[in-house]
Amino acid sequence: MYTYNLYKTDFYAWTQEQVRLLTTQQSDQLDTINLISEIETLGRKERQELRNRLGILLGHLLKWQFKADKRSNSWLGTIREQRIQIKLLLSDSFSLKAYLDEVFLTAYELSLALAIQETQLGEQVFPEICPYTWEQALNSEFLPESN
Repeated sequence: MYTYNLYKTDFYAWTQEQVRLLTTQQSDQLDTINLISEIETLGRKERQELRNRLGILLGHLLKWQFKADKRSNSWLGTIREQRIQIKLLLSDSFSLKAYLDEVFLTAYELSLALAIQETQLGEQVFPEICPYTWEQALNSEFLPESN
């Protein structure tokens, strides 16, 4: 009961107590209900981070392609940073790579919102379907041609 109350009042202390209980193999004292919930949440957060970073990357690739007259080092920097962060995320959690196909469509929807907002171009300017594959998007040598 102590760790359950701690979960509600001091999350960090609760995590440290769960680590101590696991390390000392006192599994009968673990707050298993909340521990299971937190582990499930961690997995979802990894997937969300991948989706969001991919959305930012695709949005900047769209801006690069469809607003060539406004290209900047800032856009290029964001493209590079997102590629690096996605590669790090995939190297830390290799099984997320299988999720790339599934998340790609949603990430493209996010990228369209970003590109439309930041370029002031109409939605009809951008392709309905992503013009890049995730392999292209993550390729450090790839930058789309101007339209």
